Amino acid sequence: MVLGFVGLGNMGSVLAGNLVASGFEVLTHDVAGDGRSPVGATFVLEITRVAQSADVVVFSLPNGDICSAVAEALVAAPGSRVAQVVDTSTAGVEATERMAVTLERGGIGLVSAPVSGGIAGARARTLAVIHSGAPSDCRAVRPVLEGLSDVIHHVGDSPVLAQAMKLANNFLSATALAATSEAVAFGVAMGLDMEHMLSVLNASSGRSAASEDKFPNHVLSERYSSGFANTLMAKDVLLYLDAVRTCGAPADVGKKTATIWARFAEGEPNVDFTRIYPFVVASNSE
Repeated sequence: MVLGFVGLGNMGSVLAGNLVASGFEVLTHDVAGDGRSPVGATFVLEITRVAQSADVVVFSLPNGDICSAVAEALVAAPGSRVAQVVDTSTAGVEATERMAVTLERGGIGLVSAPVSGGIAGARARTLAVIHSGAPSDCRAVRPVLEGLSDVIHHVGDSPVLAQAMKLANNFLSATALAATSEAVAFGVAMGLDMEHMLSVLNASSGRSAASEDKFPNHVLSERYSSGFANTLMAKDVLLYLDAVRTCGAPADVGKKTATIWARFAEGEPNVDFTRIYPFVVASNSE
C-alpha cells in the first residue's frame, strides 16, 4: 500500500512521520513546500502525482474548505488510483458531507478520522484517532489508522459521525480550558498559589484535561507550546455550534464558549490556545 499525505503542519508532519516509521511508502505534499516532510517520505510538488501514485491519501488540513478543494483535485486528476481518503482534519459536519459526495463521484471512499491528544500525543502514539465511514472503507484503511496511533475509536458507519464526536470533544476542551482559566485567575487574585491550586483541583472534582495537562505543562511553566492555535479552536467551536443548530440540540453554554474563543482569536490571532489564561486575566483588568 502506497500512501499519500497532504498537509504537513504541526500535526500533519508528525502523523506522516508515524506512517513512515510504521513501514509505509509515503508521498507527501504541502503548498508550503517540503520543509516539514519527514525523513523517509518522498515529497511531491503536485497533488496530481499523489493521486496517480497513492492507494490511500491522508489529509491533515486546517479547515473543511481546503479539504473539499483537495478532494476535488484528487477526483479531477487523470489516472488517479486512490481508493480511499482518510481525513484526520477537523473539517466539520457540512464539509464532510460535501466531501463524501465529491469523492464518491470519483469512486473514492471517505473515512473521517479526526484526532485528539495534541502534538505530544501524536509523538507518543497515544493520540485518539476517532474514525467512521462505510464498513468496507474502514476495514481497508485499518492498517493506516494503526500506523497513525495506537489508540483507535470507531464511532459509526457515516463519515459525519466522527466529525460530530470530535466537535463535541473540542467544545468540552475549549469550555474546560476557559472555565479553568477563570477559576485559577480567581484563586490567584484571592492569594492562592497556582501550583497548589492545581494540586488540589487535580485531586478533586474540578479536575479536567485543562487542569491536569494544559495548566501544569503550558500555563504554569509559561511555555504555551501545545502546538494548537487559538484560531483553530475558535473555528472548531463555531463548527460545533453550526452542527448543533442544524440538529436542534441545546447550545446555551456553547454560545458563551464560542464568544470567549472568538474574542481571544480576534485579539491575539494564531497564538497557542493555552495562552487563553493570560488573555482572560488581561481582559478582566481592562
